[in-house]
Amino acid sequence: MRVGLTGGIGSGKSTVAGFLREAGAAIVDTDAISRGLTLAGGAAMPAIAQEFGADFVTADGALDRERMRALAFSDAAAKRRLEAILHPLITAEALAQADAARAPLVVFDVPLLVESGRWRSRVARVLVVDCSAETQIERVLQRPGWTRERIAGALAAQTTREARRAAADVVLLNDGIPLVTLRNEAMSLAARWGCETITPP
Repeated sequence: MRVGLTGGIGSGKSTVAGFLREAGAAIVDTDAISRGLTLAGGAAMPAIAQEFGADFVTADGALDRERMRALAFSDAAAKRRLEAILHPLITAEALAQADAARAPLVVFDVPLLVESGRWRSRVARVLVVDCSAETQIERVLQRPGWTRERIAGALAAQTTREARRAAADVVLLNDGIPLVTLRNEAMSLAARWGCETITPP
């Protein structure tokens, strides 16, 4: 079984991914793949340097993430140029990891699954972790370096809550519930999708 996992920033998507991993699922983390591609020596760096110039490459040859993030948030065309480089590489590596997995459940953790439009045909189910925008903001403000302005930019770059819910086969509502309840719901889904049931703590 292949499942796509997504959710807005601060929704708790990564927490749910951790619970599914605990249940025995193989997690294919596209954010981690993207980071690997843009480290020094990463497969995406030659094309990024050619497309955007040396100003977007750090002294050790990695992507200057802060500079690129600022550009992508302010310039939609630049964001598309970056995605044109990264997305094919991310997809190829994600599918390779999935093919190599030996778990009964493979979960593709894709923050922009709904926005990309490319993942729905590759998974049997879409799992959305959902919460209110107010909850998202409260959670992300606890992270170092995040301001309300930066959060607003991140939210604007993602699709709407309604669009994610409309694309979902299953929605986990992570708003005002104890962590143990979220874990139990994730474990129940993992069991339904082929993982052995794990006794709740």
